[in-house]
Amino acid sequence: MAGRVTSVFSWPSLFRTLVSHVGLTMRLLREPAVPVLTKVLPFLALLYVISPLDFVPDFLPVLGQLDDLGVILLALEGFTRLCPTGAVEFHRAAMAQGRKYDPMPPTAQVIDVEFRREEDARRTP
Repeated sequence: MAGRVTSVFSWPSLFRTLVSHVGLTMRLLREPAVPVLTKVLPFLALLYVISPLDFVPDFLPVLGQLDDLGVILLALEGFTRLCPTGAVEFHRAAMAQGRKYDPMPPTAQVIDVEFRREEDARRTP
C-alpha cells in the first residue's frame, strides 16, 4: 500500500519551526555576544507586522496573513544567520537539553579538553 506523503510545509512542522525560531531568538536577544545592530532585525519584523503598510494587504483572506508570517520567518532566520555561530550553537544545545537561559561563557574561559590532551601527548616523549 502506498503511504501518506507529507510535506515539509505542513502546519505542525511550520508551527514547530516558528516556535523554535522564536525561542532561539529570545535567547539570542539576551546574549551579550550578539551585536546590538543585529538585535534590531527582529524588532523591524515586528514593526512590519504591526504597521498598516504591507506588501500584501491584510484584508485579503489568507494571503495577507501568510505575508506577515513569511516576513517574520525570514527575519528570524536572517537574525540567526547574522548572529555569531558559537552563540547560536550554544543556545540551540541549551534548548535541546532543556536548560534555562544562561549567557554563553567567554571564549577565553572555555578549555578544549581534547586539544589539551593532544598537546600534552605531543610534549611527553
